[in-house]
Amino acid sequence: MSSYNIFTAKTEVPEFFKVPAEETVSQTSGTQDIQAQMQNVIQEQLKGVIPTNSIIGLFNLAVWSMLTFILIFGGTQIAGLGIKLIKN
Repeated sequence: MSSYNIFTAKTEVPEFFKVPAEETVSQTSGTQDIQAQMQNVIQEQLKGVIPTNSIIGLFNLAVWSMLTFILIFGGTQIAGLGIKLIKN
C-alpha cells in the first residue's frame, strides 16, 4: 500500500539519502587555492546540468524499489511453499 501511495504522489518517498548542507568557505586571505576554485566551478556546472535534488530523489526511489522487490519476492516464495504444503 505504501508503494501505491508513493506512486500516486500521496506520500513522499522515504529519505534514505539526504541532500548535504551547503558549506560556506570563509576566505581569510582573499583567494582560495586552485584546486578549491576548480571544485567550485565544476560543482556549479554540474548543478546546471543535473540538479542535486533529482539525483538524491532517484537514489531514494531506487532503494525503495529494491526493498519493495525483496518483500514481494519473499512473499511469493512463502506463498509457493504454502501451496506446495496444501497440495501434499
